[in-house]
Amino acid sequence: MKKIFIIKVGSTFEEIVNEYGDMEDWIVNYIDDLNVNVINIQDNETLPAIGECLGVIITGSHTMVTQEFSWSVSIEKFIRTLFTNKIPLLGICYGHQLIAKSLGGTVDYHEKGMELGCVEIQSNQLAKNDAIFKYLPSTFNAHVIHSQSIIKLPKHAIILASNEFENTHAFKMEPCTWGVQFHPEFNDYIMKSYIYEASKMKNIQESDKNRLIENVQETQAANEIIPLFMKVLRNNI
Repeated sequence: MKKIFIIKVGSTFEEIVNEYGDMEDWIVNYIDDLNVNVINIQDNETLPAIGECLGVIITGSHTMVTQEFSWSVSIEKFIRTLFTNKIPLLGICYGHQLIAKSLGGTVDYHEKGMELGCVEIQSNQLAKNDAIFKYLPSTFNAHVIHSQSIIKLPKHAIILASNEFENTHAFKMEPCTWGVQFHPEFNDYIMKSYIYEASKMKNIQESDKNRLIENVQETQAANEIIPLFMKVLRNNI
C-alpha cells in the first residue's frame, strides 16, 4: 500500500517542542489517515522509493535553502523525480522554496527582511480553478515567518496567492505540485511562540513584539490547505 510521507527538514525551538510538539506533529494534526511516515532527513533517514509514495509533504526549517546542505540537495533530486512521476507534493515555507529551486527557480533573502506574524493574503483568478485553492476565500489570514523567498519562479509555474510583502505566497506546477510560503500547520499559539522566539534573536522592539502578538488570530482558511491536499490524494487512489 502506498503511503503519505512527511519529509522533516528541521525542528522548531525546544521550548515550542515541549509545549506543542514539532513541525511534523503540527502537519499530522490535519491528516485523517494513519498511514503516514515521517522521514527525518537531517538524521540521515532514507528518502522513500517513488513507488511507495501516495503523496509527499515537505516541512519548514530554520535553515536556509541557499545554504545548500547535502541533505537539501538530495531532496531537490527527489522533488524532480516526484514531479516527473506526477506524485502529489506540497511544500511548506522551506519546502515551498526548495520545490521552486529544484525545478529551475531562484531563492534568496527577501529585500524587505523577515515577514512575521499573522498576515492577509489574496488568492487570484487562477486560484479559482485550482484543486486546493478554489475552496479558499479570495482573501484569508495566514501565519508567516520567513527571511528567504522565491525570487524567480520555475518556468510554467502558476502563482495562486500573494500579498504586498510576498509576491509568491502560493504557487503550483501542474498537475499536482504545490508550494505555500505561509504556514497552514500553525495555530495561533504556535505563531505567538514564534514571534516571542524571533523577538529574542532579531532585536524586535517590545512594542513591535506586542503588536505582532496582539494581531495573531485563528487562520481557519489557511489551515484547510493540508486537509484539501489529502483530498487530492484520495482522489488519486
